[in-house]
Amino acid sequence: MIRTVIFDMDGVIIDTEPVHRQAFFTLFAELGITVSDAEYATTLGKSTRNVFEKLKADYQLPQSIDELLRRKRELFTAAFDQDAGLDLLPGARALIEDLRAHNVPLVVASSASKGTIGMVFERFGLYPYFGHLVSGEDFPQSKPDPAIFLRAAELAATPPAECLVIEDSANGVAAAKAAGMYCVGYQSEHSEGQDLHRADRVIRHFNELTAAGILAI
Repeated sequence: MIRTVIFDMDGVIIDTEPVHRQAFFTLFAELGITVSDAEYATTLGKSTRNVFEKLKADYQLPQSIDELLRRKRELFTAAFDQDAGLDLLPGARALIEDLRAHNVPLVVASSASKGTIGMVFERFGLYPYFGHLVSGEDFPQSKPDPAIFLRAAELAATPPAECLVIEDSANGVAAAKAAGMYCVGYQSEHSEGQDLHRADRVIRHFNELTAAGILAI
């Protein structure tokens, strides 16, 4: 029986991935490094700190991790504020409202920084729906490590086996399954190329999910 639903944020609630991509590739250009699309795709679902730790080692970057994080955050914030068309993904708010109407506790467990999560939640009025927000910046290892989901379950006082995770990345699905949770893979137009085969179920639109159906799992 499912008691708590855990949402990833980027690519599930909102598609800020193009904004992150713009910020990353602007920074890559500033750093004078060339990162392929295939290499960038492997970073999806990982925390920005872990991404920069790998890039710093791979490209022998002289900047500190904190310097790289600060510059990337500046670029992301500017792009986020300028993107007037940014909105929640189709059906996301309706599903969130349906779950809360059925008194299902909701948690966000995102690899995004606390600052990015806060920007999204403030702009789109999401704070009232979620009992806890968990950021990947609080963990030494990113998804596919399950620590972030196990912490979400702990905060919700729910056994992992009674949690359902909605994820759009291969790393996220792997983390959810490693945590012993039921996982719904969200295969949207924005997550093409992500291998979600390990998910218990794959959907293409949130209208495929209802609170009643989730509670019956």
